[in-house]
Amino acid sequence: MSVNYSEKIPNNVNLSEDKTLQRALEHWQPEFYEWWSAMGPEGSRNFDVYLRTAVSVDRDGWAQFGYVKMPDYRWGIFLNPADAGRKIHFGEHKGQPAWQEVPGEHRANLRRIIVAQGDTEPASVEQQRHLGLTAPSLYDLRNLFQVNVEEGRHLWAAVYLLQRYFGRDGREEAEALLQRRSGDADNPRILGAFNERTSDWLSFFMFTYFTDRDGKFQLCALAESGFDPLARTTQFMLTEEAHHMFVGESGVSRVIQRTSQLMKEHGVEDPARVRALGAIDLPTIQRYLNFHYSVTIDLFGSDQSSNAASFYSSGLKGRYEETKLGDDHVLKNDTYKVLELAGDRLLEKEVPALLSLNERLRDDYIKDSIGGVERWNKVIEKAGVAFRLRVPHKAFNRKIGTFAGVRVSPDGRVLPEAQWQANVREWLPSEQDRAFVASLMGRVAEPGKFAGWIAPPATGINRQPVDFQYVRFN
Repeated sequence: MSVNYSEKIPNNVNLSEDKTLQRALEHWQPEFYEWWSAMGPEGSRNFDVYLRTAVSVDRDGWAQFGYVKMPDYRWGIFLNPADAGRKIHFGEHKGQPAWQEVPGEHRANLRRIIVAQGDTEPASVEQQRHLGLTAPSLYDLRNLFQVNVEEGRHLWAAVYLLQRYFGRDGREEAEALLQRRSGDADNPRILGAFNERTSDWLSFFMFTYFTDRDGKFQLCALAESGFDPLARTTQFMLTEEAHHMFVGESGVSRVIQRTSQLMKEHGVEDPARVRALGAIDLPTIQRYLNFHYSVTIDLFGSDQSSNAASFYSSGLKGRYEETKLGDDHVLKNDTYKVLELAGDRLLEKEVPALLSLNERLRDDYIKDSIGGVERWNKVIEKAGVAFRLRVPHKAFNRKIGTFAGVRVSPDGRVLPEAQWQANVREWLPSEQDRAFVASLMGRVAEPGKFAGWIAPPATGINRQPVDFQYVRFN
């Protein structure tokens, strides 16, 4: 199949002039469409969806709105404009010109970084494949589909880097990105959080708030990379990631708003009575929060990591807002505080800053996550309900790093196994919780109508009214 590079794949990488890359994409593109057909949003091939499409990186081009059938979405390849004088800002190559081609000594690590990031993009589409069947409104259905197609575009971005800069190895990795499957026992996705179920819309909103926020921080760190094509690619991806986090934060906020409204209207606080009103009780929302937050902070990796140190010193992956930090950007003599387990207590200790880069990025993420949770609490306060959501301790429910398998309560107490087992149903969603939330799920397909467990948004998309027909079923 021949690809029309000026229309089918909007790009600013001179794709029409790169014959080798054209051949690679001509081989890969049909496989992508097969993957999308098999693993993309279920039953949606012929829907007209009011989507935002990027056709260039300038203000007028990166967000064009209109009805599109998702298989016809124009997945493009965009890098932020080049800075001819850009320097590497950190590590052993600090002050040297940014690389325009892959340095031979860093080839394997760069490929590993790009593959790990690229693997998350199709994984989240696969996790969310069935959600469209139970969307609480056309507005929410459209937002789900927008997230899906943009994750697909981010996959294209990773594949461009692999195929343009890594030859045969890159082409093989690009194909493998379409072969792994979220949750598959034999060929799962690389990172654990992307093999979890996203079986209901509360999970989806928590995922897009917490896990896509991890994506923001990982992309910000890669946007500092001394490998300029990677930095410029991730800089543009961040413009789209913001919408994904908006979907999550506003979605959870609307669930909380509806629950709080019904609690006040009916004068009830008991979770069972709240559930009887067809709302998701606040303790269940807290348990979902605990789960998605703890699974996500595992994505940052071990709190002490020689790989992270190597990536930094080599100039491959920086820190969050690297250029705004006031140290020497080499870190050979610096330290950073991490937690360790001392008997039945958690204590801080100083460790080399280079080894603790994952922990520093995790801490930056935690501060950012807390801000949104506090905004959710303002919704509860405004309704006059006496309840507060809280981010659990970062050692809670960990599967990776120092605290993997250590039993720590949400408030940071180290517990014996028996005490953990006695309380875990209060802290993490049970099968009964998930079954209840699933029982509320059902597609609402009339413009302007919303399921009873979620409030409408304050405004529509792109200045459209809330009751706009965001998805047209054909």
